[in-house]
Amino acid sequence: MFEQIKHNMETIDGVSIYPILSLLIFFLFFVGLGIWVFSYKKETIDELSEIPLRDN
Repeated sequence: MFEQIKHNMETIDGVSIYPILSLLIFFLFFVGLGIWVFSYKKETIDELSEIPLRDN
């Protein structure tokens, strides 16, 4: 089954850009996520981690 899909994808012009584009989107998403996580303030993380333990 994979051979049929592979053959069909090889006959489409310009299809080689899609793996590169998807890898670039994947990489940029996780780099952005890493930057966001490491730039988060420690005080905010501590405050958010205590929310489940609070009694209302």
